Amino acid sequence: MSFVADLEPKSVWRHFDEILKIPRGSKNEQAMRNYVIALAQKSGLKYKTDKVGNVVVQVPSSPGCARAPITILQSHLDMVNDKNSEVKHDFDKDAIQPRRDGDYLKATGTTLGSDNGIGVAAALSLMEPHETKHGPLELLFTIDEETGLTGAGNLGQGLLEGKCLINLDTEEEGSLYVGCAGGAGSDLTLPLKSVKAPKTMLALQLKLIGLKGGHSGVDIHLQRGNASQLLARALYRAMRNKVAFNLAAFSGGNKHNAIPREAFATVVLPTKSRKKFEDAVQAEMANIIDEYRAVDPDIKLIIEAGKAKEMWDAKSTHKVVALIHGLPHGVLSMSNDIPGLVETSTNVAVITSGKNKLSIHCSTRSSVAAALTAARDRVQAIAEFAGAKVKESEGYPGWKPNLNSYVLQVARETHKRLFGKDPAIKAIHAGLECGIIGEKYPGMDMVSMGPQIEFPHSPDERVKIKSVADFYKLLTGTLERLAA
Repeated sequence: MSFVADLEPKSVWRHFDEILKIPRGSKNEQAMRNYVIALAQKSGLKYKTDKVGNVVVQVPSSPGCARAPITILQSHLDMVNDKNSEVKHDFDKDAIQPRRDGDYLKATGTTLGSDNGIGVAAALSLMEPHETKHGPLELLFTIDEETGLTGAGNLGQGLLEGKCLINLDTEEEGSLYVGCAGGAGSDLTLPLKSVKAPKTMLALQLKLIGLKGGHSGVDIHLQRGNASQLLARALYRAMRNKVAFNLAAFSGGNKHNAIPREAFATVVLPTKSRKKFEDAVQAEMANIIDEYRAVDPDIKLIIEAGKAKEMWDAKSTHKVVALIHGLPHGVLSMSNDIPGLVETSTNVAVITSGKNKLSIHCSTRSSVAAALTAARDRVQAIAEFAGAKVKESEGYPGWKPNLNSYVLQVARETHKRLFGKDPAIKAIHAGLECGIIGEKYPGMDMVSMGPQIEFPHSPDERVKIKSVADFYKLLTGTLERLAA
């Protein structure tokens, strides 16, 4: 038996151990759905599905609790697939390899998927015979949360009967979340002109690696570096120093909701200019390394021989570097109402390039609808100035806090009874599915809870082992109080 399945509470970790073996990247949740449905069938439980693949499993009440109202426990089946570039791992078939690191559980060079695998495992454990007293439960497992909450966004009408929902996707122990930011994406397409790279010129590949990245909502306030923008910054400084070069390729980041940890560029330049180019770029990298040493101590720029049959002309090269360097990224404003809460941010998330175009995805979040629109307008304005076209996604709504919520009151009192202190009541800058579910099912009373998960959406992701037991105590204790 895996050491993971031996942790406490055993039922939760046993399910999580199985989840680690199942491919479940966003939009590839079929095997995970089948696992949930098979467990429901094995336990003789009724279940429903909708046309997009969300699943609801109905769990009858404990003896004597049939009159209690239905409680919905909601989690999402998908995870962010990300790994360090040197790690060989196929997320479509290879199991996640967990390892213990002191008080934490991590993966080996990849994301762990504790977001939201621990929440899913907690819900699955309640399908089994259990000492916990609870009323009727609806276990809602949504799909494709990580690429824009599309599972919740397409949640079938009539799928849910309950009016009380506990979301299991919070990542901070000792906290109950009652609100979240809304968000939307902007896709920029910059047309480029390609020319043949002279055979007499030298091609170099630049690799900026070693950054921590992280969740573009949860970790954006940590002011970590964006690998794409830092590489563009170094290249822009070389331009300002009158070093002539042409770009042949540029890429960085691979998830819309993760801060880019790595970025790559191919440049073409005269052989005699190599030293001047490298000196200029490395001089700016020295500034960057010094500037970010507290939050990204392992930044490294590697310059090595590259290959390029074609390159972008001088005008296109300048546009690429200036646009990437100039786009807004990071915290744009803090909330004036909730201390410490990021109100508005944007993430220059994913950059890819082809022969004649550069594509950039920017992800913007805000708890204020007008501020979200203004931030996206700013991205649009800068893109237009560079000659790029912009396509904006519809986005998803925020979740407005309700401090008079009954389920919040019950969870708060349960936390104080179990742990001797009040939980922190918070809103989160990341997106939670509560905003969408509340819009689809008006009057839904909601709260969110979970274990301590740090650095999600990156290979540094880790979950604090003891916090899983505390989270499960809080969940089951809240269910008991709701059934009383």
